[in-house]
Amino acid sequence: MRSLSSVLWVCLVWVSLLGACDGDVVLEDAAAPMGADASTSDAAGPGVDGGSDLVDAGDTVDAGEDVDAATTPDAGSPPEPCATRITYGSAWIRAAGRTSDHDDVADRVTWDGVCHPDASGNSYAELSNGWRPYFRGPTACVIALDVTGDCAPAAPDACTTRITYGSSWLRAPGHAADYDQVRGVVTWDGECAAAGGDSATTLSNGWVPHFGGRGSCQVSLRYEQCGGLYANPVLDTSCADPGVVADGDRYVMTCTSGNAAAAFPLRTSTDLVHWTNAGHVFPSGTRPGWGSGDFWAPEIHRVGDRWVVYYSARSGDGSLALGAATATDVLGPYTDLGRPLLHDPSPGVIDASFFEAPDGTRYLLWKIDGNAVGRRTPIYIQPLAADGVTLRGSRTEILSNTLGWEGALVEGPWMIHRSGTYYLFYSANGYATTRYAVGVARSSSPTGPFTKLGDPILTSNGSFGGPGHGSVLRGPSGDWVHVYHSWLAGSVGGAPGRLVLVDRIDWRDGWPHMSASPSPISQPLP
Repeated sequence: MRSLSSVLWVCLVWVSLLGACDGDVVLEDAAAPMGADASTSDAAGPGVDGGSDLVDAGDTVDAGEDVDAATTPDAGSPPEPCATRITYGSAWIRAAGRTSDHDDVADRVTWDGVCHPDASGNSYAELSNGWRPYFRGPTACVIALDVTGDCAPAAPDACTTRITYGSSWLRAPGHAADYDQVRGVVTWDGECAAAGGDSATTLSNGWVPHFGGRGSCQVSLRYEQCGGLYANPVLDTSCADPGVVADGDRYVMTCTSGNAAAAFPLRTSTDLVHWTNAGHVFPSGTRPGWGSGDFWAPEIHRVGDRWVVYYSARSGDGSLALGAATATDVLGPYTDLGRPLLHDPSPGVIDASFFEAPDGTRYLLWKIDGNAVGRRTPIYIQPLAADGVTLRGSRTEILSNTLGWEGALVEGPWMIHRSGTYYLFYSANGYATTRYAVGVARSSSPTGPFTKLGDPILTSNGSFGGPGHGSVLRGPSGDWVHVYHSWLAGSVGGAPGRLVLVDRIDWRDGWPHMSASPSPISQPLP
């Protein structure tokens, strides 16, 4: 039998070559210091226009909402053995044949958050147990540490993010540490913009750290007690206009199917990241007869004790109309109304959405397809009967394309209610261009008047182009997230089509923000 020391020696040799060992070998705890103390200062360096409070480096401040505290064992039960799950970001250079993105290790493992560059242009982290995982790129270290059991040092009592800045960071006076630590999840999209002769990047909490020299943004991310990691896209096949609904402990997604024989594919997930095929709303041969094609933008919603799918399709007269079908199970089978729910042939209507206000009033939202004939594109709302498929009262215009960035259209409405305010998310401009983006407006009433934030909250970047038309809901963590589609940068309008992305929404000053999205960089599960 080989001794433990020989096993450790072999493991460490493999670490130096391949990144990290399998989690089967138990190492002695050699926890590294968690970081130096520092005085209060500007959290992101000089010239910051952030929107977050100044923080003490190494302290924990609130970066989000609805963070669940870590559970503790019953007072009378024996302590659970200490263990750490180490999850590596998507840039991790894994060993040949290695499929898992994590290691489970006995005892407490820590990381100081520093990402070291190497001579090959890659980078590595030095963990407290001696492991040295490598990552592709000069500043690509993203690691999640999730601790269970009776450990020392103790893990944070809630999800925290340590943001560590590289050597070119332009620190504020008195900011001794190279990091900031905040409660909740902070993400980064990897973008690095010119700022005079220097550079700057924007984090999801609105902070804007600056760095000396052009193209020199260096940020590494350590997540503790936040769960596993994922990276966008979460679905790498075309699924435009994703409509997502929660059903108990799972989520169901459907999306545009165009002229396919089977309309509106269904997928299920427990985490909004890993999706499983689950049939179609209308299997082949069952598409409603009134629709001749162009089956677009479906959304499934619970209405009372049943489910309703709202969608767009081209009617017999050639115009686009809104349809609806019902089911007692979210996965069907669905029974169509057999006729359009709303037919307005001049010029047509698309992008149906459903909203139920806190007082129980149900509404249908939709877009007039005016851009198809050179007209404006107002978004309307109208009350629905309790059945969710019968319109009541009269319609009210709540939005139209009035801002320059919106171009010829606004579309894809999705309404939520939060803290007494109604928020209307919408997309604008040409869907097959990099100008397509997401905006938001708010009101004290679901029927308006709505005030727009102004600039879009989600735009194209160096990784993704034309993001938009999605669903806004709470993820399993309790955070608000946006599930939306986007093309890959450089492939807008072409293959592989519009992929599905998930990014968090950050709330600041009464408005939703997506400052570091679309993000290709690994982040905690939603």
